[in-house]
Parts: sequence; structure tokens; C-alpha cells
Amino acid sequence: MKIVCIGSGNVATHFANAFKAGAAELLQIWSKNQDHAAELALATGAEPISDLKEIDPEADLYLIAVKDDAIPEVVKALAGVNGMVVHTSGATDIGVFPESGMNFGILYPLQTFSKQKALDFKHVPLCIEAKDQETLDALKSIARMLSPLVYEVNSEKRRILHLSAVFACNFVNHLYTLSHEILQKNDLDFEILRPLIMETAVKVQDAFPAEVQTGPAIRNDEQTIIKHKELLKDMPELKDIYETLSKSIKKTH
Repeated sequence: MKIVCIGSGNVATHFANAFKAGAAELLQIWSKNQDHAAELALATGAEPISDLKEIDPEADLYLIAVKDDAIPEVVKALAGVNGMVVHTSGATDIGVFPESGMNFGILYPLQTFSKQKALDFKHVPLCIEAKDQETLDALKSIARMLSPLVYEVNSEKRRILHLSAVFACNFVNHLYTLSHEILQKNDLDFEILRPLIMETAVKVQDAFPAEVQTGPAIRNDEQTIIKHKELLKDMPELKDIYETLSKSIKKTH
């Protein structure tokens, strides 16, 4: 299979490397930044390009892994290519593609990606959608080259998944950042929290999150909550977040 990868960021990097490991041929890597394209192209044996007009029209698959607001421009530039065109966004509807003249679909990986962190695609859920059943079947075969965890999910359901993932991953990671900030402000090392973070993640592998909730809010331990808020008196934004989350936990339980 011959692939053109449009993008050179976190998602594009992991997809390109995974396809290469699966014996696909990476023809080109496109990025507005030629240096970024060259870096990923070097790692995958592809040709780096920075002009959408240079894209090879004879590839089997065109993988769009760019910022959501750039997807329409890329789709327009790919009009006339012969292969399947897919984007990897969780929040962009399948309606971004033209109704006719293009073989298209969506290949959304429900995972967090960082270039510097190796990832085994066998454990990455891949959500697929396509213009018709024939294209869906072909896309399913492509997805299974990377992972056994392949799910047919339409645009509406995929948006819900993406929203849920923001709560489960992006917001949680930001709370780690705020925890780090509190520790730094008080000359404490973030390292001491890592076992707690790991155990919290492990628990929800075997139970629903609500079943393993702990802490002062679920215990209605108002004295501890008052003491915590006092510690945050010089950090009003964090105090607001603390109060909002504590209120949500109490309401849930």
C-alpha cells in the first residue's frame, strides 16, 4: 500500500511510523514547515514536500492529520486524487468531504499522542466511518493493519467520544499540571504523586470511575475542604476549580 501523509505532528508521526512498521510504503510527507516534513520523511523513507500541489495523485491512501480548521483546505487540494482520502479528527464531521468525486472516510484514533513517547498501535482503538459500505470495508482492512480494536462509529457518536476523551484525558492531564504547580510553589517534588496517579488509572480498568471515587468531597469532610480552600487563598483560579469539582463530586454521589 502506498500512502501520502498530510501532516507532521504528533498524530501524523505515530500513524506514519505504524504504517511503515506494517510494511506500507510512505510516498510523501507534507507539512507547511519543510523541516518538519523532512524530519518525518527521513524516519519513514518518504519524500518531504511543503506544497499541496506536489502531492502524488497515484497513492492508495491519503491520510490527513492536520489541525481541524485546516482539513477543508487539504480536502479541496486533494480533489482528483485516485486513492482513498481519510482524516483523523475526532471532532470534524464526514460532511467536510465532497458528496461526489472522492473516495473518503475517517480513521480516528482514540488515544493521546506525543512524538517523543513510543506507542503500540495494537492497543489503540480506531474509529472508522466512510462514504459507503465498499469504502468502509476497505478502510476496515486498512485499520486492522494497525490495530485489532476497530469500531464503526458515525460522526455524531465520534463527536461524543471526542468530548468524553477531553474530560478523561486532556482535563485530567491539566489537573496534573495544577497539582505540579501547587507542589512547586511549596518546594515539593511531583515524583511523590506518580504512584497515586498510576493507581488511580489502574482502578478504572476494572471498575467504573464512580465506584472507586475517594477523597474529602465524597466523604462530606467539610473541615478538610475548608483547610484546603485556605491553602488556596492566594491561588484564586485553583480555588475556583477545587470548589467546582468538589461540588460536582458531591452532586454525583
